[in-house]
Amino acid sequence: MRPRAITKLTIGAAAAATLGLLATLTPTASAHDRHPGTASSPSGALKRVGYFTQWGIYGRDFQVQDLETSGTAAKLTHINYAFGVVSSDGRCATPDTWADYVRPVDAANSVDGVADSAEQALAGNFNQLRELKTLHPNLKVMISLGGWTGSAHFSDAVRTDAGRKALVASCIDLFLKGNLPADGVRGGAGAAAGVFDGIDLDWEWPGSEGNPGNVIRPEDKPNFTKLVREFRTQLDAYGRSLPKRKRFDLSAYVPTAPAKIDAGFEVPAIMRDFDFVNLQGYDFHVSGETTTAQQSALFAKNDWSVEGTVKSWLRRGAPAHKLVVGMPFYGQGWTGVTGGGDGLGQPATGPAPATWVAGTEDYKHLKKLADSGTYTLHRGHRNGHAWLFDGTTLWTYDDPTVLRTKAEYVRRQGLGGAMVWSLDADTVDGELITAIDRGLTRR
Repeated sequence: MRPRAITKLTIGAAAAATLGLLATLTPTASAHDRHPGTASSPSGALKRVGYFTQWGIYGRDFQVQDLETSGTAAKLTHINYAFGVVSSDGRCATPDTWADYVRPVDAANSVDGVADSAEQALAGNFNQLRELKTLHPNLKVMISLGGWTGSAHFSDAVRTDAGRKALVASCIDLFLKGNLPADGVRGGAGAAAGVFDGIDLDWEWPGSEGNPGNVIRPEDKPNFTKLVREFRTQLDAYGRSLPKRKRFDLSAYVPTAPAKIDAGFEVPAIMRDFDFVNLQGYDFHVSGETTTAQQSALFAKNDWSVEGTVKSWLRRGAPAHKLVVGMPFYGQGWTGVTGGGDGLGQPATGPAPATWVAGTEDYKHLKKLADSGTYTLHRGHRNGHAWLFDGTTLWTYDDPTVLRTKAEYVRRQGLGGAMVWSLDADTVDGELITAIDRGLTRR
């Protein structure tokens, strides 16, 4: 799994080498698969999807307002709000009402510069997202359902036709119609109407292992297909019922491992109902492993790569223009690395110390390490990935050079766009989202 011909390069030279090789190493999309155009702006053909984490407002102090001040909002087509959950009774729920719509936001942290009042029905992140959409009318906000720790009850909820209908109806009622549970003056009927423009399904994973304790059944696979159909049916019906008809988007976060794809996804059937899917383009290797390795390479011989993931979904019948490539705004790290050399493919004693969780670190912190002079930047320029190594600790991550290369790959292959996890890990001036935007727009 270790890439060949690895050299330490300056950033500029690495970009030139990678982009030059990209033109010769990747095939041109066929006429059948090629997307009918490329985006010249976030409102164009290629999608720019970014996850906003509900909990990022706390320790990270990342507010919706930061999407505006960093210039990020203008470079996105979709914000995926993470997460809504499926409760034990098979209904959609909000796990943190304080963050979502109860918390008053002061003027200094508000998108429009006005503090939330004590009387308004909608506050918190939901109201800030509404304000952000006022500034960017083409920006769509999706509610993402599930996630790694919020997928435990999906299997139970979708076992029957009645269960699927009830789950979907509850999601539309809560998030699209905006009928929030009352919390003092906050919430109530229609309080969040118009905030969300669609549903993103983050069931991790139908038919295969996810977070310990999740219920897993073989019938998850056909039931997921039926769930997607039910969402499409009810979303379309609700959109037609509005005074001004609206098309609500439907997407999903889907895995890279072929075994997980085959266990949980009837690809041709679900892709007919999805507007797009966000491919897992990271965590190919993680810091819990005993040997250092790349977490998000564009190319790899063993197919644990972006290209391998794309090919897996294409082979199973997914149209290229509906495949949005996931890109990480964080790195995976190991410490106690021995064996010398550049550190990649070597044994390690465990996950590297980090700001929030050992073994994973936001790009904005890794950038400081790269600039410190303590770490050496390495590039597998034929494979499209980068890592930092100081002789003991190694971090594999995507920097602007890697992300622009991946965005170029998306554009050349006629794919649907780029998705990032997660927006709070970027720099204050949006360095990473800018690199992706430039790669997608051929600037």
